[in-house]
Amino acid sequence: MSGTNINSTTMNVTDIAESISEEEALSLLKPERRAELRERAHETTEKFVEKRFDFCSIINARSGRCTENCKWCAQSAHWKTGCETYGWVGTDACVKAAKEAAANGADRIGIVTSGRCLSPEDVDSVCAALREMRKAEPEIGLCASLGLLSEKDLAKLKDAGLNRIHCNLEAAPSLFPKLCTTHTTADKLATIRAARRLGFQICCGGIIGMGETDEQLVEFAFALRETAPDSIPVNVLHPIKGTPLYERGVLDPERVVDAVALLRLVNPSTPLRFAGGRRDMSDETAAKCIYVGMSAGIAGPLLTTPGADYDDDRSLAAKAGYAVRAKRR
Repeated sequence: MSGTNINSTTMNVTDIAESISEEEALSLLKPERRAELRERAHETTEKFVEKRFDFCSIINARSGRCTENCKWCAQSAHWKTGCETYGWVGTDACVKAAKEAAANGADRIGIVTSGRCLSPEDVDSVCAALREMRKAEPEIGLCASLGLLSEKDLAKLKDAGLNRIHCNLEAAPSLFPKLCTTHTTADKLATIRAARRLGFQICCGGIIGMGETDEQLVEFAFALRETAPDSIPVNVLHPIKGTPLYERGVLDPERVVDAVALLRLVNPSTPLRFAGGRRDMSDETAAKCIYVGMSAGIAGPLLTTPGADYDDDRSLAAKAGYAVRAKRR
């Protein structure tokens, strides 16, 4: 894992003290140890995770026509998926999304754009939107997922009010080159390092169900730990017709729960966040995920797939003993 290290000194001391070894993590994925894996994850959750379930929302602010060849993504121009395509939505649409997110009880709103990176003009457009979003909703957190970013661009975004950067590793470093060849894990880590140097919060997770082995699931969990994220979004592959991963189908729900449990054991106090694929789960599966460690969510529309319903996940979280911000009346 030495190739993914960001800055281990930023990790919570309990994360280091309580995390298990890679060998033990792999052993816990054996079918005969499933109950032990889940109970240990639940105990870790009860001990280290704040009993508050926070929500964020996103706006798909530029869709489709992406030059990258990520095999899971409907927005890649390399695949024929029928994905809706449009350019930058503008400041007014971003402000509207921020107001809707705040009204629904979200703690944070994220601007998401398709594409490898932003042009200087794109950066200026996002900065203008961020400033107006801050004026409209002073209390909401501002996040963005904008592809690969330079430290110069990140500094501009920070000055405009952005306080969290989202940049997923997506998969284990050993698996990623089989899923995308137009950029690398190292490219992603460069963006994360730059954001960390400037004091951004980091949201970094990925997608399970893309053909990873048990060993690669463990590798992924530990690679995330080394980035010391403030939030780990856990996506489950939603197979989209036209993408190379379409034939993989939907991941077995029990594997989903086990993956969440493993992520919790390796990252004891970091919020694990429902993300893409939540709508493919039954509420029973989602409740199991909360039991073993899921403690936050993305709700409302996602990018090219439907997202979770605020009320559904608010209810499940409350039943599990989490405090949740109510909708604004």
